[in-house]
Amino acid sequence: MVYSGTVKRTAKKIENKSPKQSVKKLAELDAHTRMKVYVLQYAEMAQKEMKKYGIPASITLAQGLLESQAGIGELAAKSNNHFGIKCHKGWRGGRVSHDDDAKGECFRKYKKVEQSYRDHSEFLRNRGRYSDLFKIKKTDYVSWAHGLKKAGYATDPKYAYKLISLIERYELWQFDGSKAPLKTSKQSKEKKHTYIVQQGDTLYSIAKKFDLTVENLVNMNTLNSTDLAIGQQLKLK
Repeated sequence: MVYSGTVKRTAKKIENKSPKQSVKKLAELDAHTRMKVYVLQYAEMAQKEMKKYGIPASITLAQGLLESQAGIGELAAKSNNHFGIKCHKGWRGGRVSHDDDAKGECFRKYKKVEQSYRDHSEFLRNRGRYSDLFKIKKTDYVSWAHGLKKAGYATDPKYAYKLISLIERYELWQFDGSKAPLKTSKQSKEKKHTYIVQQGDTLYSIAKKFDLTVENLVNMNTLNSTDLAIGQQLKLK
């Protein structure tokens, strides 16, 4: 992805600010720009983790984008937790209470974002349920995304597709050393008739944009509520 000079300058300015100021500045950006700024901020870090632990940088960045809401989510802002990792048994580091699947769950807290990225790598590498992931090529982000969901990283049934959508929309595959994204004829056809949810989107605004009704969107996507998540892929046809 070619980033504009404005995006690069914004990323540089945010890099020199305190964590609190950084989150505030990110929140002022439109969702698309914020996503790109986040990638510029942490792509090098994700690649460093890939070299040491073998996790595709595209997967790490997509999870960071999704779990931290591109750096402005509550967990990211208050505890530098960019991957939504809970305390789990044996965790001896910092802790923070956060509502997730249940109210007041225990999540890990870090002094720096770098520690969150490193802990994410070690979390996947050292837990048996993720061992099969490391048999997959680093350039196969599609299999990695589905493997993470299958291993139970997230409860969201569409988690894998959200990661894949972010990787392809923001061309994160390039950070794995790939020269082109993974594509199938089925994916290419489906991509023309889908929309990736951005910050601030509602079912009404999306329906209006594509000359549909809210009822159309709900039925086509078998939605149980009107709540949307950044990175969520919606069928338009």
